[in-house]
Amino acid sequence: MSDEELEKLVDSIHYYVTDNLPLSTMSDSELEEQIRQLVNQRCAGYGFVSMEQRVSACEQVFSAIRGFGILDLIMKDDNITEVMINGPKDIFIEKKGKLQRLNKEFENERRLEDIVQKIVGMAGREVNQANPIVDTRLPDGSRVNVVLPPISMHGATVTIRKFSKTPMTVEQLLRYKSITPEVAQVLEVLVKAKYNIFICGGTGSGKTTFLNAVSNFIPKDERIITIEDSAELQIAGVENLVSLETRNANASGSGEITIRDLIKSSLRMRPERIVVGEVRGGEALDMLQAMNTGHDGSLSTGHANSTKDMLSRLETMVLQGAAGLPLEAIRQQIASALDIIIHLSRLRDKSRKTMEITEVCGYEHGEILLNPLYLFEEDENSTLSKVSGTLKRTSNKLQNDMKLKMMGYYEEI
Repeated sequence: MSDEELEKLVDSIHYYVTDNLPLSTMSDSELEEQIRQLVNQRCAGYGFVSMEQRVSACEQVFSAIRGFGILDLIMKDDNITEVMINGPKDIFIEKKGKLQRLNKEFENERRLEDIVQKIVGMAGREVNQANPIVDTRLPDGSRVNVVLPPISMHGATVTIRKFSKTPMTVEQLLRYKSITPEVAQVLEVLVKAKYNIFICGGTGSGKTTFLNAVSNFIPKDERIITIEDSAELQIAGVENLVSLETRNANASGSGEITIRDLIKSSLRMRPERIVVGEVRGGEALDMLQAMNTGHDGSLSTGHANSTKDMLSRLETMVLQGAAGLPLEAIRQQIASALDIIIHLSRLRDKSRKTMEITEVCGYEHGEILLNPLYLFEEDENSTLSKVSGTLKRTSNKLQNDMKLKMMGYYEEI
């Protein structure tokens, strides 16, 4: 059986099942058995049909009815890291770092919207014309953003950042040459010594991935509170772990739970560490205040193009949460809360690299003082299409070593 014939067979069985079977009263196992019988009956008219093709036909029909249709096939491919659906006819994927168009499409706009409602409903959220934008996740943890018409002009827009089946580890970062073994040891010491670390970078630079890896340095006997828009952090081996997730407002405009609400609530939960997936607005003030009130060792991420850009963005975020606060007070708050800023970047060859690890040294003469510890330098093997280089240690020493000494670590960083 050719691929084209298999596709026609799947379509014909799908339409027959949806038109003739009582789907609302059938269990998944009953539906699967009916589909299997239909596939075997229809295959009799095609000559030789391999067992693999029969199984594939059964899976595709069942997926189209009870699963996510085309999405199920895409999500099974571990090489695909991102899915972008721009209406029913335009599907793009990122595979091995490169964007490409997929030669598949949804039957119609209604089918796509049915799948969107299924995805959103599974996470206990809702999306409709009154609430057309929602951030949610798939059962496997993959991050999903949905925008419905009329906000999205050409049909429902769905963007999925796939969830890695294996939690990112520092060993993997070393394998990808994102950091060096020396940097990995330094980060482990800084995390264990409860330095407040902020990870910044552009879209797709690997901030959450890096946060995931670094958070696994946290001692396993500590109480950790994670706060995210959609829960995707995978912190392994910690028993005393509380994962909190935001909630959108319902159709009547009530019931919203924001990152700010969760940070405030977490302070009453006796946290030893607070890990905030990403700060985007006024919650930055609450996060900084948490860091300044005895919750050392906190970790978070934010969007920025450089370390200095992150500082100015934090100032703007804090102003969103407290418009009347003087700029000097905001800068002092940032300088006293943050200890280390790590900047990541996605380079011209689509590789993700750690570009800078910088110490925040305090506040003087109206400016936040920065002390770069590691900087990424390209070497002679770099070309326009391939980046080659490594994180190099600067001549600057770590100035604020009090937390290291309190931990009993007296070596120089």
